[in-house]
Amino acid sequence: MAAQRLVILGGTGFVGSHLLPRLVADGHRIDVLSRNRERHRALAVLPGVRVRSVDVYDDDALRQALAGADAAVNLVGILNPQGPHTLQRAHGELTRRLIAACAATGVPRLHQMSALKAGQGLSQYLKTRGEAEVLVKASPLDWTIYQPSVIFGEGDGLVTRFATLLRRLPVLPLARANARMAPTFVGDVAEAIARCVAAPARGRRRSFELYGPEVLTLDGIVRAIRAAAGLRTPIIPLPDSLGRLQAQVAGLLPGKPFTLDNFRSLRTDSVGKIDGYAALGIVPQAFTPWLPRLLEGSPRQRRLDTARRRR
Repeated sequence: MAAQRLVILGGTGFVGSHLLPRLVADGHRIDVLSRNRERHRALAVLPGVRVRSVDVYDDDALRQALAGADAAVNLVGILNPQGPHTLQRAHGELTRRLIAACAATGVPRLHQMSALKAGQGLSQYLKTRGEAEVLVKASPLDWTIYQPSVIFGEGDGLVTRFATLLRRLPVLPLARANARMAPTFVGDVAEAIARCVAAPARGRRRSFELYGPEVLTLDGIVRAIRAAAGLRTPIIPLPDSLGRLQAQVAGLLPGKPFTLDNFRSLRTDSVGKIDGYAALGIVPQAFTPWLPRLLEGSPRQRRLDTARRRR
C-alpha cells in the first residue's frame, strides 16, 4: 500500500478524531482544513498531520489546499447554526465547490461522508445529504460514499447526551420512541474509510451502507443506556403531537439539544439493507456491549454517580 497525501474537511469533528489516527497508522500524510487552526493544534501531534486554517468557501484557498493531493475526504456534517453557513451550504454548496476544486487541481478521488437513507423522508438533514450524493455521483471524480446509521463511540452525541439527560432529569419524555436504527461504532466507520483509501479500486464509484448488527428502537437504546448507567429515571414515550412540541421548544434552547429537523429525521428508520461492512471484510461491533465503557466517564463523575445511587 502506497502512502497518500490526503486533504480532510471536517477532520476536527467526532468521526475525524477517530479516523485521523487510523489513517496515520497507514502512513498517510494528512492536511486537516479548519476555520481556526489554533483551536485544533493538538491534532498536529499525530505524525504526518498538519492543521491548516482555510476558508473552504474561498475557491482559491480551497484549490491551493488541494494542490498535489491524492484524495479529498469530506466529513463535514452540520455546521454551527449560529455560524455564517447554513445546513444547505454545508451539504450543497460546499460539495459543489469541493468537486470543482478537485477537478481543477487534478485530485482524482473524493471520499464523501453521507448518511443512511440520505435523500429520503422530510428531514432537511437527510434531504441535503441526498443532494450532495447526487452531485458527487454526477462528478468526473472517482468517488466513494459512506452511509452510516447513527454513530456511537467515545465522545459521541448519542450515549453521552442521553446519559446526561437521564442523570439530570426526574423523568425523560422521549419523542419518536419507536424510531428504529442500527447504531454503528465509530471505529468501524473509520476502518471502512481507511480500507477504501488504502485500496482505491475497492470502493471506486461505490456507496457503502454502514450499520451495526443490532436493530433497536430509540426507546430500547435509551433504556439500555439507563440500565448500563445504573439509573432508574422514568422514560415516557410521547405521541407525535407532543414530540413535535418538545422539538420546537428544545430548538430554542442554547445548543439546540433537539430540533424539529431531528424529529423529522427520526420519522425515517436508520436501518440498512445492503451490508457495506461485509463488502469490506469488516465485522461490525454491537452497540450494547460498548455501553459500560462509554459510560465510565471520569473518576469524579463515577464518584458522583455512586453518591446519587446511594440516596
